[in-house]
This record gives sequence, C-alpha cells and structure tokens, in this order.
Amino acid sequence: MCGFFGIWDKAGRKPRVSMTDITETFSHRGPDDGSVAELGHVSFGFRRLKIIDLTGGRQPMFNEDGSLCLVFNGEIYNYKLLREELQQKGHRFSSESDSEVILHLYEEEGEECVTRLRGMFAFLMYDKKADRLFGARDRFGIKPLYYLETAGSFAVASEAKAFLTLPDYTAQVNEDAIPHYLTFQYVPEPATMFAGVYKIPPAHLFTWQNQRLTLKRYWQAEFAPQNRPFEEFVDGTRSVMREAVKLHTQADVPWGAFLSGGIDSTIIVGLLREMGPVSTFSVGYEDEAYSELKEAAETARYLETDHEEYIIEPEEFWQHLPKLVWHFDDPVADPAAISLYFVAKMARKKITVTLSGEGADEVFGGYGIYREPHSLRALSWLPRPALKTMGAAAGILPGFVPGKNYIRRASTPIDQRYFGNAFIFNEEEKRKLLKNKMYPPASAITAPYYKQATAYDDVQKMQYIDLHTWMVGDILVKADKMTMANSLELRVPYLDHHVFEFAATIPTKYKIRGGLTKYVLRQAFAGMVPPAAVSRPKRGFPVPTRVWLRGRMGRQMEEVLSDPALGKFFSRTYLKALLHDHREGKADNSRKIWTVVIFALWLRQFAGGMVN
Repeated sequence: MCGFFGIWDKAGRKPRVSMTDITETFSHRGPDDGSVAELGHVSFGFRRLKIIDLTGGRQPMFNEDGSLCLVFNGEIYNYKLLREELQQKGHRFSSESDSEVILHLYEEEGEECVTRLRGMFAFLMYDKKADRLFGARDRFGIKPLYYLETAGSFAVASEAKAFLTLPDYTAQVNEDAIPHYLTFQYVPEPATMFAGVYKIPPAHLFTWQNQRLTLKRYWQAEFAPQNRPFEEFVDGTRSVMREAVKLHTQADVPWGAFLSGGIDSTIIVGLLREMGPVSTFSVGYEDEAYSELKEAAETARYLETDHEEYIIEPEEFWQHLPKLVWHFDDPVADPAAISLYFVAKMARKKITVTLSGEGADEVFGGYGIYREPHSLRALSWLPRPALKTMGAAAGILPGFVPGKNYIRRASTPIDQRYFGNAFIFNEEEKRKLLKNKMYPPASAITAPYYKQATAYDDVQKMQYIDLHTWMVGDILVKADKMTMANSLELRVPYLDHHVFEFAATIPTKYKIRGGLTKYVLRQAFAGMVPPAAVSRPKRGFPVPTRVWLRGRMGRQMEEVLSDPALGKFFSRTYLKALLHDHREGKADNSRKIWTVVIFALWLRQFAGGMVN
C-alpha cells in the first residue's frame, strides 16, 4: 500500500516542482521508503508501505529496457498466477512484488492488461516509446486516484492535497459540489471540493497523450439473477468467499481483522480462523446504546481470537477531528469515519494489514432500507394514476395521521424517493440553507444510474445506486483514508470482483427473506459464526453525536458554525436555528449539523485564499 504522484509538463521541460515537498504530503501512505524518477518532461514520486517483497519491489519501477516506468498503489491478489503465465511467455522478473506483474502484463497485452488484474489498485505508468501516460483504478474504487490539468501541466496523485503544492494551481472551493455534499454527506465522484480536481472513476482506465485525456470503462457491474436452487447459492457463497479471504491474506507482514458485532466482519474473522490464529480489533463508546463492544467481544471469545478493544472518549473524538478532515482531502460527514480511525490506530501497533467487511451490504443486499420494496407491496401494485392520487391525498393529511408516510413512499417512484444510504438535506432545506439558490437537484447524481438500472427490480436498483454512489463516495473513502492515516493497509474481500459476479446471480428473494437482509450470506456461514450473529441486525459503527451535540460538544459546534467564512455559502440564521432546535430537544438535527461542521473544518484546513 502506497502513495504516488506523477506530473507531465506540457512545454516538454523538466517539471518545476519539489517532489520532496509533494510526496511529504502523503508520507503516511508510505512511511517505509520513498523515491523519485525524472523522465524528461515527466516526473514520478512515490512513498511505500512495504507489504509484499520487503527487500525488493522498490518504486518507481522500470521494465527491463527502461521504456516503461510504473507507480502503483494497492494489491494484485492473482499476481502469482499472472507471474507464472508471463514467465512461461519469456518475461524476466527482477523482484517478487505484485507491482512488477503490471509492467510485464502491459508489455504483453497493452491497455487490456487491466482486465486481468484481480485486486484493489490505482496505478500510473509512463510509456516512453509512445510518449504517453497510462493508468487505471480498480473496479469498485477501493483505491483513490485524482487528477488535475492546469495551463502548464497534467498531474495524477493518490491524494488531492498533493496538488496544493503545485506552483501553477491556486486552490478554490468547487461551489457546484456544495449542494450535492449537503444531500449525500460526501462529494459525489468524479468531482471533488477542490475546483479543477477530479477523480478517475472506478472501473476506468485512462491515457494522457498529445495533451489530451481519454477515459475508458473496462468493467461494468451487472446484476444477472439466476433461477437455481437456494442451496446452490449457499454453497457458492461459501466457496467464493473462502477463496477471496485466502487470497486477501497474501502478505510478508503481520495481518489481522477489524471486528464489529455484525455478520460481515464476523464471517471474515471466521474464515481467517480456519487458517490459523487471528488478531482482532474493536472500538466503541461508553454509552452501550452506541457501542458494539459487547457483541464483538462475544464473537471474539466464540472464535478464539487475540482480541483488543478501545473506548473512544468524546473529547478525544473532537480533538482528532481537524486532523482527520485533513486526511480525507474532501469533506466526508460520516461520524463512523472517526471510529474507523481509532480502530486503525490501535491495530497498527500490532499489524500492517487488516481485513474488513466493507462492501458486503452493497454486494449481498444488507441495508435495512432494502426491505422497503417488499414492505410497500400492499400498495405498490396499484396502477400509477391511483398511486399518484393517493400520494396527493396523503400530502394534505395532518402530520400525525398514521400511515401517511407509508402512503407517500408507496406512491412515490423509487428514483424519486431513494438517493442512497445518506440523505441529509432535502431540496427545501437546501434552499433555506444555501446563499446560492441556483443548483441542480440531487436526482442529477442518481438519474444516470437509474437509467442504467431500468431492467432491475427495486432492490437491485437500490444496490446499483449504492454501489456507484454511497459505497465509493463514503464507505471506501473512509476505509482508505482513515487506515492510511495510520499507515495501515485495509483489504475488503467482499469487493473481490469474483465475489460480486457470483453474488449478482442471487435472486432478490434469497438476499432478503423473512425480514433478514443478506440472507444467503448469513445461511452460508451459520454453522461457523456465533448463532446470535446470524440474525443480528446491521448497526455499522454507531456514534453518539446526537447526544454529544446536546452537551459540551454542542458549544464547540456553535463556535465552529459561527466562523465568518461560512457566511459566504450558508444562511447563518438557519444554521443557528438548526443547532438551537437540536440542543433544546425540538428536533434531531445532528446529521445536518455534523455535515456543515465538517465542511467548516475543511475550509479551515484548506481554505487559504479560497474564501474572500
């Protein structure tokens, strides 16, 4: 696991940058080693966290004749098979690393090499003979990859903050991203909160040649349910997950796993225990209503792991927050990210690689909201005109009338009611909050994905939306940034694309059954994990921000929200009302307040000359 930076000077000169200063901004991604390659009008900088081939595998890495140079972040889990295949074709390797496989595979197959890679990755390669840059990002966007084009250069980096050191880039707030951030609690890709900075989309490769960027999709997530016996899906899930977890343990350093009280991480740990002893790590809070430490400890005892846990104090939480906002690059208003930071910090004292359960909900159908299409069936079968009439009638009923919300949701098409797992400010609330009233609705983000998913049932549509928005913009961003902030590599077996392609064949009736989500996944490992974990509902990393905001932290939030810089973007009156109503117990505005506070802290970290 590493971090890299690459820059192409458009005038054909040696790039006029301080590569030492640039790579220092992401040294946490690679504390073990650093190096630079100067290639005429192209320069690469690299920081390494040693995982595989600790004595070799140094980057930037060259092929035999020096015509290709590579910087790579991630892990290729099928690299041994690819290496053997390439050696049979006459390729000679100088290291035991997975990185070198990419160079030789590119020599053999060109751009199509990326379709052969099984893993999480973001890489950048300079092809001297063709005088072009080539790179790619993994299928789900597990690893980040940013780019920036200025008048004088084209640059690519593992972290957006690396661009802030460039002499020809002046950071500005991307004000077009603010409304969507307020809805989703993250900036939907490919945009970022830095004007001019973008992300290479997941499952895309790119080339930069003749001063032109070309993007190309190389893989597409597709649901293809099959009519097969339930037991075949159970057996298949067990087999594909066992293989994925085994592949994800390839490392020359100690590894372990995060463990919550839920089924996802429990299955990962259970499969690891089949291979030998396992170190597990959990965090929580003193308030048991917001903590899964008890359940995690029970699982650890059942599976006999070497378990450690940590209780996060409110002041400690608040003290670390500005630093974590800096690590994120973009504002991400998911309080669970802070929990993830602390569990990574604890784990890094013992291990260098951790396995975790991200992606299980999107792949196997695990979010509670995925039960909604079934619960709405009592009305959703009615003709659209009848539903529309019922919805209009529900709209004029008093707010306390039982069933009003049910009728409203049943009469609303899914593409107008579901925008992903986070929906913080609705359109009316944004109009009250934002100074700039001209912006596209949240549906502008999700509409293209609904169009691609027209053939799917409603649950599959929700999964598809989450795979392309919530998972990549929130779940995987916090997984990468919070673990890498501690120089810890996180691996996600549920997002092995072989796992997804199998899970995509499971019919919805087997994903959600009897009120249980991820039904096939639960049944596949019912005999291996604690019985209580099989039926335990999902909780994620709950954080007591709602309670904290009514105490001392509420006063701290008030200080942040009083920052004059926010007045350029938001109504200060509306912000004060949100905080007042929450602290007085009139409403639960914790998610809304937290979203604006994170943006405010982001401004403090990165603003400089951005706010006038």
